[in-house]
Amino acid sequence: MWDITVGGSATFGESSQSAAERELFEEIGYNFDLTNIRPHLTVNFEFGFDDYYLIETDITIENLKLQYEEVQQVKWASKEEVFQMLENGEFIPYYKNLLALLFEMRKRYSAHFR
Repeated sequence: MWDITVGGSATFGESSQSAAERELFEEIGYNFDLTNIRPHLTVNFEFGFDDYYLIETDITIENLKLQYEEVQQVKWASKEEVFQMLENGEFIPYYKNLLALLFEMRKRYSAHFR
């Protein structure tokens, strides 16, 4: 199924930022320094939390090195395309409003651009 870029868990002693950096590199081969960048959104649940970092950068998808066990394919998708994949059962079943919020936040305060 399609998902938002990368995800994973922090290991003992890792900060949210270092875990996100590690997962980004492990899953798609992209190095990005999140030092001094706070999560754009934190969602709490019963046994933990998810930190969301929004990064918009100009990269060539063909240059990424995918960790095939976790990521078989990447593509750019608009909000409308993501909603269609969600409706078709092709996307991890996030709340549609959460995905809409992430799209709205991506060019606002704290979103990082390169």
